Amino acid sequence: MDVKKKKLNIIQAGYKAVDELVKVAEEAKVQTEDDISADRLKNAAATKKLAIFDAFEILTRIENEKNLLENKPIEDKKESFSGFAEKRSK
Repeated sequence: MDVKKKKLNIIQAGYKAVDELVKVAEEAKVQTEDDISADRLKNAAATKKLAIFDAFEILTRIENEKNLLENKPIEDKKESFSGFAEKRSK
């Protein structure tokens, strides 16, 4: 099996992984009959956040790899979360 075909298989597996991460992010909050502690809610929220960020990271990497396979230039889109003052100080 050649490298290009293996990369395409990895890309398909990446899409499946993103689908699973989306399922985790869409899950309802912790289901119990007892009052949910703040710690459990915080852990559930952190898990969802991690799943979302991982999904975006995987999708970005898939795009980059597809562009490499198609000999397209890789776009470097670094998101900046800095404020107005930090941007203007450069």
